[in-house]
Amino acid sequence: MYLGQIHTGQPAINYYTRGIQVLLSALDKQAQTTAQAAAAFPPDEDRELPTLKDVSVAYCSIAEIYLTDLCMEEGAADKCREFIEKALHYHHDNPEALQLMASYLFSTDRNQEGKEYLLKSVGLWLPAQKQITASSCTEEDAQIEIPPYESRITTAKLLIESEEYEMAVDVLEGLLEEDDEVVQVWYLSGWVCYLQLEKAKEQQEREKKEVTEEEKEEWKALKEAARSYLTNAKKLYGKLRCDDQPMLEHVEQLLSELGGETEGEEEDPGSDEDSEPCSDDDEEVEAPMEH
Repeated sequence: MYLGQIHTGQPAINYYTRGIQVLLSALDKQAQTTAQAAAAFPPDEDRELPTLKDVSVAYCSIAEIYLTDLCMEEGAADKCREFIEKALHYHHDNPEALQLMASYLFSTDRNQEGKEYLLKSVGLWLPAQKQITASSCTEEDAQIEIPPYESRITTAKLLIESEEYEMAVDVLEGLLEEDDEVVQVWYLSGWVCYLQLEKAKEQQEREKKEVTEEEKEEWKALKEAARSYLTNAKKLYGKLRCDDQPMLEHVEQLLSELGGETEGEEEDPGSDEDSEPCSDDDEEVEAPMEH
């Protein structure tokens, strides 16, 4: 599995396939263990024992390669779906597998189906994460496993694409609390506030009603939040010496529409004085999402 992680394309698939074979073989042997031995070495007390979830995660890794690196290969879409379905077969409540299925469906213009898978995926961990944040319990206490940071950035993008803005805000807030030195998260936070503002204005225009004082205050708050997030994104972009020109251009375009950068922000978002330049892997924004 580790070899699959450090390779790309077909070589990575070959390593993951071999790893899955080893996992399944180990699981077969584990299933043949006598009841007495199983009682002596219960699986939940031995973290080294493979699980069906491990198999599911490995199939997710293969599916993701067909969704990205090998997306132009003949039959890539069918292979992608095949491996996602295998991932769900071995662990039907794997949030990452459900999210991958959502990504696949969005990529094939089956947006409503994709949204259903996405919301099911997020529903498996976001409510519990919010509960953890509001209390003193841990992930282990709550008996949930939060998806990796990068996976949750993708979650936020898909939620924004699905116009599930409030849920996207919840995901992004959690990401900022965990690590506030990721430019893309600040950018997406500003972008979703901008979209919320535009949606509210469009709804008001459709209904042709007078804007209330309460709505004016809400719009002002969204505008200032968007400016603040985007200002921090731009400052952090320079601090980390990032190289994602499309994202920077979109940030500057949005700031221009919103009235420019905010004043009085902290000198730098994030707390570390010395920061490494961000890599392409850290800042994966293929292109700004269109409104």
